[in-house]
Amino acid sequence: MSSTTPKPSRAEKRAAKKAAKANGQPGRIAQIRDTYRMTKKGDPKIGPILLATFVVGALVGFGIFWFIPGPRLLFSIPGALLFGLLAVVIVFGRRAQSSAYAQMEGQKGAAAAALSMLKRNWKTDPAVGFNKQQDVVHRVIGPPGIVLVGEGDSPARLRTLMTSERKKHERVLGDVPVSEVVCGRGDGEVPLPKLVKHIQKMDKKVKPAELTDVRARIKAVDARRGAVPLPKGPVPTSMKGMRANMRGR
Repeated sequence: MSSTTPKPSRAEKRAAKKAAKANGQPGRIAQIRDTYRMTKKGDPKIGPILLATFVVGALVGFGIFWFIPGPRLLFSIPGALLFGLLAVVIVFGRRAQSSAYAQMEGQKGAAAAALSMLKRNWKTDPAVGFNKQQDVVHRVIGPPGIVLVGEGDSPARLRTLMTSERKKHERVLGDVPVSEVVCGRGDGEVPLPKLVKHIQKMDKKVKPAELTDVRARIKAVDARRGAVPLPKGPVPTSMKGMRANMRGR
């Protein structure tokens, strides 16, 4: 007998969608609508911009397909719609992300929300370090090694907290590189919208096969301290929700 799992039938797919709705999981259209509403809060002109984008994209698509040999209208009209929709998706995705960053910037835990965008070969541990003044240090484990990301109101106070966290990690990790990044708008700091790309562009010093060992050794660091409370108030999760919405999850 074959061990191949049979594909779900249409009835099973409909049942799965109903179950997802019952569990409070929004559908694809609802996700896009929610993303649009969230984007419009920080980007009020998003509607006219997307309309203009569709028109320009459609005109470009129509012009390109008009010169294809054969029935011109048969190719040009679908081509116009395809190019228009594609242009809208690209522009909407970029402006939605920019709007989300703008709405989160300055909030406690904004860096942790942005770091949730790191997925493959990356692991983010929010708030591994925390003080009474609500300065926070997040930890990213990835190809550059260990990256400690700090955010807080006082650069001097934050540096002290980050130095303490760095020493804790270096005592256990030995030769694993430990880097520091401060999220902010000051000198030597990385703005929130550029944080993820900045970390992704850091020199790769740890091979993927070695990351499992690094994560295991990190447990020794965490075992030496109790649970670290998150800052008071809601930690923004806009970027994580935005990422899921744009991919239709």
